[in-house]
Amino acid sequence: MKIDEIENIELKFLDLDDYQELKTAMISAYANMPGSYWKEEHIKSLIDKFPEGQVVIKINGQIAGVALSIIVDYDTFDDNHTYEQITGKYSFDTHNNAGDVLYGIEVFIKPSFRGLRLGRRLYDYRKELCEKLNLKSIVFGGRMPNYHSHAAELSPKEYIARVRRKEIHDPVLNFQISNDFHPAKVMKGYLDGDKASQDFAILMEWDNIYYQKPSIKAATKKSIVRLGLIQWQMRPYKDLEELLQQAEFFIDSVSGYRSDFALFPEFFNAPLMAGNNHMSTANAIRELAKHTQAIVQKFSEFSISYNINIISGSMPEMIDGRLYNVGYLCRRDGSVERYEKLHVTPDEAKIWGMQGGTQLKTFDTDCGRIGVLICYDSEFPELSRLLADEGMDILFVPFLTDTQNGYSRVRHCAQARAIENECYVAIAGSVGNLPNVQNMDIQFAQSMVFTPCDFSFPTNGIKAEATPNTEMILIADVDIDLLRELNQFGAVRNLKDRRTDLFELKKK
Repeated sequence: MKIDEIENIELKFLDLDDYQELKTAMISAYANMPGSYWKEEHIKSLIDKFPEGQVVIKINGQIAGVALSIIVDYDTFDDNHTYEQITGKYSFDTHNNAGDVLYGIEVFIKPSFRGLRLGRRLYDYRKELCEKLNLKSIVFGGRMPNYHSHAAELSPKEYIARVRRKEIHDPVLNFQISNDFHPAKVMKGYLDGDKASQDFAILMEWDNIYYQKPSIKAATKKSIVRLGLIQWQMRPYKDLEELLQQAEFFIDSVSGYRSDFALFPEFFNAPLMAGNNHMSTANAIRELAKHTQAIVQKFSEFSISYNINIISGSMPEMIDGRLYNVGYLCRRDGSVERYEKLHVTPDEAKIWGMQGGTQLKTFDTDCGRIGVLICYDSEFPELSRLLADEGMDILFVPFLTDTQNGYSRVRHCAQARAIENECYVAIAGSVGNLPNVQNMDIQFAQSMVFTPCDFSFPTNGIKAEATPNTEMILIADVDIDLLRELNQFGAVRNLKDRRTDLFELKKK
């Protein structure tokens, strides 16, 4: 399936009603292993014993991938166990809610949906479930489907070493290692009938660094959101394709750190105007606007492919003959929403003839409710307060400033928004210069993540900061639950303590 054919992606708990479609998908995925599919009674047993451990990815309502798991008391098994033993002869009576290890029973992607990085979503779900249930690790027996081609000259240990050095390509082992699983042991006779692996399997493990002994109970439900800010270097690009290659590089980078959001700066695509330098400045930016929909489409594909929510910064867009400064939220479920810059700067109005937008709203995501204010809009406190009243947890501010004076306005106003609205604020800007693009000559930026100022947060209200005027990414974790605690128990409570008996703020 092509990415542009995807209308919706869902990660759902497996339902017994899905069985016939699941069976068909398994037969397709294991075409070289006849009869390798679970019977309906097995699936029913898994769902009854551990519903949280059985999930499917559905694309446009069709099963695309599956992950099945149980919890085991791992000390009761030997490291040389077989698949039959770990599953209790396929009865799954080995499942133990009081166990300490999440054991992977099955994971596969249907062939027609491969290449979309869906497997990463299933593995990420398992990691989150492992952390949520406070289990030590994830363990499973990994196949080596290409080992049969090398078995005559390489032992399993030598084969693994060469795969890790990228000298041999093994699609399963390569994928597992790239998702932070490490080989712990070679097991002989693990899975009957796995001729491609020569009956060998690798015991793969992922350790939960947040694991605590059962005597210590987690006080709150984990709610960590990882932000990836892209401090973009303004440089010449020969065409749109080259610019998108650079954008994908950064998206891949922040996604590799399991970031939930990627934030681009305002007008990050401005280098494409260099080819229109023979035009007036107003006409050149209108030519730039012709690329906007193509970029949004590609960013939406990236958000699906890299499993990350992308905030596209901002770009010029023509609507009914008028020029606007807009951006798009490209969610990793395939949906896309638009936001607008409401307050254009005097320069934008004078040089480009740009109009201010009219839409102000929050956006629901799989990581909480967010808001986006483009650059100058962050300097108007009423806007972020309206978004806070709608339940905003994180405010994203893509910006572009040419001087340190302009940057300081955005930076200090953004930090004030975090304090007064009891939310996180992430700002990302561009650095460098564009000598061949009129009205875009120089840029100054230092991307940052701000927090409220209270005991649970950094004393200076700065969670993370990039190096000024240097191309880089900035990764930061923010805890949404801390905002809930602040709202109720903070040393000061900026939202709860407002004197609404004296004043009110509302949209027209």
